[in-house]
Amino acid sequence: MVKFGIAELRNSLGEAVNRAAYGGERVILTRRGKGVVALVSLDDLALLEALEDQEDLRAALKARKEVGGVPLETVKARLGMK
Repeated sequence: MVKFGIAELRNSLGEAVNRAAYGGERVILTRRGKGVVALVSLDDLALLEALEDQEDLRAALKARKEVGGVPLETVKARLGMK
């Protein structure tokens, strides 16, 4: 993982993008010494999104198993929906 200051990035954007896109590095952009954003390859982003999807699926399956759920019609009535 490499870090670039935001001010430094203005002069090194191409290098930072290349390191993330082609070198597979995770590039942390900092402001006042603290990380504020990261540049990652599209492969890393796809992996992160797949992990999030898996977690969402786990949560949905858990919610379906919970006893005492509220019927959809009850929720609609509470919200004033027909």
